[in-house]
Amino acid sequence: MEDYRLGEQETKFADLIWDNAPVNSTELVRLAAGAMKWKKSTTYTMLRRLCQRGIFKNDDATVSALMTRGEFYAGQSRRYVEDTFGGSLPRFITSFIGGKSLSPEQAAELKRLIEEHEGGGDNG
Repeated sequence: MEDYRLGEQETKFADLIWDNAPVNSTELVRLAAGAMKWKKSTTYTMLRRLCQRGIFKNDDATVSALMTRGEFYAGQSRRYVEDTFGGSLPRFITSFIGGKSLSPEQAAELKRLIEEHEGGGDNG
């Protein structure tokens, strides 16, 4: 499984890229300086890390996403359920609900999702 864990600064930087991609690396340095007060070297170090992890790529000074923000956060969520609940979605949902009642709309949406993803294969 890929490592979808990012630190706080990595997450802010990744969001900056997703918000502006594709973006010229010089422009990205300017954006990071304004948003996070980073120097050029810090921006390129962080960009290199995120590229090595397969989230972004930097080709000919153009930074683009290899995965969407949604794909990344879905992977991060799966990793959290794996690490915290032993991969048990029912245990996660039980913990998340925490004794609260679901609205009829929430219950219907969960039922719809279960039916949509029911089956024998591994969907994630």
